Amino acid sequence: MEKQHESKRNRLVLVMYPLQGHMNPILDLASVLHSRGFSITVAHTTLNPPDPASFPDFTFLPISDGISTWDISPSNLVNLAYTINRNCAAPFKGCLSQIIHQEEQHGRVVCVIYDFLMHFAETAANEFNLPSIIFRTSNAAALLAFCTMAELSAQGQDFIARDSPSDDLVPGLFPLRFKDLPISSMGSLEKFSQLLAVVCSSRSSSAIIFNTTDCLENFPLTQLRRHYQIPFFHLGPLHRMAPKKPTNLVKDKNNCIKWLEKQARNSVIYVSLGSIATMDEKDLTEMAWGLALSEQPFLWVIRTCESEKKQLPEGFHELVGERGCVVEWAHQIEVLSHPAVGAFFTHCGWNSTLESICEGVPMICKPYFADQTVNARYLTHEWGLGIELGNVIQRTEIEKAVRRILVENEGVEMRQKAISLREQIKKCIKEGGCANNSLNEFVQFLSSFSEL
Repeated sequence: MEKQHESKRNRLVLVMYPLQGHMNPILDLASVLHSRGFSITVAHTTLNPPDPASFPDFTFLPISDGISTWDISPSNLVNLAYTINRNCAAPFKGCLSQIIHQEEQHGRVVCVIYDFLMHFAETAANEFNLPSIIFRTSNAAALLAFCTMAELSAQGQDFIARDSPSDDLVPGLFPLRFKDLPISSMGSLEKFSQLLAVVCSSRSSSAIIFNTTDCLENFPLTQLRRHYQIPFFHLGPLHRMAPKKPTNLVKDKNNCIKWLEKQARNSVIYVSLGSIATMDEKDLTEMAWGLALSEQPFLWVIRTCESEKKQLPEGFHELVGERGCVVEWAHQIEVLSHPAVGAFFTHCGWNSTLESICEGVPMICKPYFADQTVNARYLTHEWGLGIELGNVIQRTEIEKAVRRILVENEGVEMRQKAISLREQIKKCIKEGGCANNSLNEFVQFLSSFSEL
């Protein structure tokens, strides 16, 4: 239940996409804007809904999606985007109409901010003469890559269909190679190409928000400003700009923090490959033996049921003993900020990438799909904070990479670069920094809608 004074504020409707990597940043954005005086309504699908109890100051608006169950796997993600936009358009329009006509209760709706994959929200906003704003939950470099792919496709280049994209650099996109472009492994290539065109269009939206900062992505942001003729706002890293939640809300139910307390400084490799990518039993075995053979302490998050944990190879637990901690869940930011953690073995999702950089932790990069290949290339060849693994998970490669980043001088140098970049980001989000200035400009931009 919202406080009574909330109804007097201008209201923003934020429309989230139902994958964790999209939900977290839009909730952070909502928290930032609420702290700047706006009332917040979060519209979400019934698939994978957020927990309203974690955000008592927000109003949550469930949209009927007709897909209460869905196979959220990489090969099904393009179909998911299409299905959500088809099924949610009419229900969202009805919900938006209702809250617009209840201004006395909810406050005046002045803008709809939507995840870039939820483009049905822009259509509904137009019908009610409301301004809309695109929220890019991934980084600027990924959008620049998508736009380049769309342009190359329009020129007749069939790089999307290549089985083995080349190591050649993409013209104008250094340091990206053709093999780093986010070529679809997420379903139909035809539908992916169509989605690409939608993702790259600003349509009739009034502005674009990025969860990034100029000190990380000056070149991509500069290039995109030339491409689009609408205002840009870089408001990141949002997890650092959002008001902090009470730490007592997070419970160390797996005792991994207690385990970290027993480890030496910068000695632990933290292993977590995101909420979607999965490993088959062969990859799981190779990963297990790679970590064991490295002889370094590790905290490994395996997002599976207990029965699948038993697929870890026979003799693994006996070999690693107390040197390894295998859990089903860990509070990632708390883990990355722990002084014992010296490196992060990651899928290079944008949230994980930002969180690791903000804690000064270098990375071993194992990207799988979408923008992850772009992020991995930037980590290894632009920011100098990572080691990229090959496509096939091999124990010897993992063993070598873990030792390189935790034990050898190469890892020490990467850690120093990561700490330097962490300090730059701290300056960006402080008063007078580029991210803080961009936020102030964005709040003024939103406030101008209330005068219309």
